Amino acid sequence: MVDISQETIEQTDARLLAVTKQARLLAYSGSYAFLEFPLADFPAAVRADALALVRDDAVWSQLVPCEDAGEDLFAVFRFHFPDRIDNSGFVGWLASRLKRKFGTGVFVTCGQNRRDGGIFDYWGVPLAVAAETAAELDALVSS
Repeated sequence: MVDISQETIEQTDARLLAVTKQARLLAYSGSYAFLEFPLADFPAAVRADALALVRDDAVWSQLVPCEDAGEDLFAVFRFHFPDRIDNSGFVGWLASRLKRKFGTGVFVTCGQNRRDGGIFDYWGVPLAVAAETAAELDALVSS
């Protein structure tokens, strides 16, 4: 269930800091890219190592390990949230925090695993800020 919270900015900040500490954070090694294939090539073109798979009206795009410098490469990490925790606003809150601190945007792809708490998020940041972002996330989770 999606939560709707009526709270001050300070209350939101405190709640989402607590949410961050309760979430499981996993940083993936290596670099990732979104590689595309035509709709007609589904499902044969889906890679088993894809973390995410999304589409528009023309292509499927899969988030996969990639070291090709010709692609937009990202560091990827994942947050898994506990069941029944109000994480509403988390994506905007953390994305804004990272933008202010490192000057970068992020991508977020969400999924759901009902047997493991519910919502999980894959986050991507450009490789140029991977180490700084990882340190910031570690500090948020462990503080």
